[in-house]
Amino acid sequence: MPTPAKGPRLGGGAAHERLMLANLSAALFEHKRITTTVTKAKRLKPYAERLVTFAKRGDLSSRRRVLGLISDKGIVHELFTDIAQAVENRNGGYTRITKIGNRKGDNAPMAVIELVLEPVSAKQAVVAEATSAAQRDADKKDAEKAEAAPVAETEEAPEAEAAETEAAATEEAPAAEEAAADSKKDAK
Repeated sequence: MPTPAKGPRLGGGAAHERLMLANLSAALFEHKRITTTVTKAKRLKPYAERLVTFAKRGDLSSRRRVLGLISDKGIVHELFTDIAQAVENRNGGYTRITKIGNRKGDNAPMAVIELVLEPVSAKQAVVAEATSAAQRDADKKDAEKAEAAPVAETEEAPEAEAAETEAAATEEAPAAEEAAADSKKDAK
């Protein structure tokens, strides 16, 4: 029998491992945190995060793919409604593994794997808010420039007209002075 590409399996065959991971992920979604061995937790993490990613999509195709892996409709419904909404602003990292020491009976290393349902950290939220505010300000400036361009053209037109009027007045002033001087000469 050829050896599996990802290393030794968790309980024998590949089918048994798939069933074990499906059951562990169902328990994780139901209870939000479970205690298991470190090896199982490390194998469960990408599996569960992939299912959460499907739940975040929320479409019918994703729901059917998850239902093909987890047979309990109640748990799948909870995954798609509660858990997906809780992690909708998070870009990955939906689970956390914490090592808790060794098991008493066989000294196996144990860990707690839990869903990270807290909102994204305050620092990241502030950065996201600042980025969106900067984007809004940039959009407002672009809109103001677009509005100011036609206004500037209309403002330039009266200025140009005023300049033409002043030029005409300065041209007419010497002509008027000459006409006044000519009329004075004629009067003498």
